[in-house]
Amino acid sequence: QVRLVESGGGSVQAGGSLRLSCAASRYTGSMAWFRQALGKEREGVAGIVLGATFYAESVKGRFTISQDNAKNTVYLQMNSLEPEDTAMYYCAAGLHGGAWYSPNWHYWGQGTQVTVSS
Repeated sequence: QVRLVESGGGSVQAGGSLRLSCAASRYTGSMAWFRQALGKEREGVAGIVLGATFYAESVKGRFTISQDNAKNTVYLQMNSLEPEDTAMYYCAAGLHGGAWYSPNWHYWGQGTQVTVSS
């Protein structure tokens, strides 16, 4: 059974930075970060698939996804945070078809809250 555990969320002022981590047990491979704000649908933020990285337009140039296979961990470095980035952030693993930003991932973490104040 694959288990994903996110950490690193918190509250920060606009312009600040946070780094999210997602530790995966018994898994190495493609992973992604999604987020869901109150009243909105879950959306893909960044993905790393077969070594290639992908980003939502809204975070390009501000967020960086990286993966440490030795630690089975994926990171999301978030800089220049904006109030619009406020959401619950989820880690996903095991893409089974479709684009990285689709919901077609086998495994999901419980989420970590990111709150950005203006």
